[in-house]
Amino acid sequence: MNYNELTAAALLVITMLLWGITPILEKTGLRGVDPLTGVLIRSLTITVILLVIYIAKGRLHELADVGLRNFSLFAASGIMAGLVAMWTYFYVLKGGMTSKIVPIAAAYPLVTALLGIFILKEEVTVQRLVGILLTIIGIVLVKQS
Repeated sequence: MNYNELTAAALLVITMLLWGITPILEKTGLRGVDPLTGVLIRSLTITVILLVIYIAKGRLHELADVGLRNFSLFAASGIMAGLVAMWTYFYVLKGGMTSKIVPIAAAYPLVTALLGIFILKEEVTVQRLVGILLTIIGIVLVKQS
């Protein structure tokens, strides 16, 4: 394994750990807090940190170089995933079992795989079909537990 592969593997493990810990923080934080308020606090914190980083690195001007199409795509992504999906996720997380909610919410690659096949015309392979089937089976098993 070369340096780039080792770095990628380490970053994926860090990502997995952070994404695994985060729902516990969120579930705990949602006690006595409206889900939309939680999304606002989360989003404001991220925005402030990113602005400080961009200002400190002198990269704020790069925003002017982003075309309208790309800006619109990122804005739509932010509204869909960062606002609506986070609110619905926090709403369900506040009242439900973390161990059931997180795996189902984390099955979003199923949607991505299907949309990739139907919209982006990505290749349908045996491995992809098996992955889709296993994801569906996993959702059913988690939901029944």
